[in-house]
Amino acid sequence: MLVIGLTGGIGTGKSEVSRILKELGAEVIDADRVGHEAYSAHTAIWCEVVDTFGERVLGPAGEIDRKQLGAIVFSDPEALGRLNAIMHPRMADIIREKIGRLREQGASLVVVEAALLIEAGWEPLVEEIWVTSTTEEQVEERLRHRNGLSEEQIRSRVRAQMPFEERSRHAQVVVENSGSLEELREEVESLCRSRVGGKVG
Repeated sequence: MLVIGLTGGIGTGKSEVSRILKELGAEVIDADRVGHEAYSAHTAIWCEVVDTFGERVLGPAGEIDRKQLGAIVFSDPEALGRLNAIMHPRMADIIREKIGRLREQGASLVVVEAALLIEAGWEPLVEEIWVTSTTEEQVEERLRHRNGLSEEQIRSRVRAQMPFEERSRHAQVVVENSGSLEELREEVESLCRSRVGGKVG
């Protein structure tokens, strides 16, 4: 079984590459969904987050309000560091368990899609890293179109993330996503043929 860590900057097409890999038969573990699971009420992570940030981060049903928590941590680097210290190791445990179950089930290709794969220190969970890449112009166009962000919001989000040059130093594969969806699909299919052996389902 091959375990790929799929990462990349905002607007570079991670989700699209993940979707194509899933269509080709890969089992996809979405770190964002793992984060949602980890925030389930009254889990160990929930308790630690509430102990750290207070009940102000809870929604009306007792769930962690990710929007409220985000407003706190993204304006305070120290608070973000505390949250990451809680979340990243525990999410790694959840992802490791999911990979183990898929191995037992006989999966041939597992993709861990995670924007913060490298920053979170999750490289040991995967066997190779794929990084999505595109032009700055296309990132801006996608974020304006998809997220309705202003120029300043786009620049702020891009500045806040790991630069492509640094991310690519950790990668075995760079998936170029500057063309059409058809070109991206051809590239991903070609990568599957060369690295995994074609259709993996």
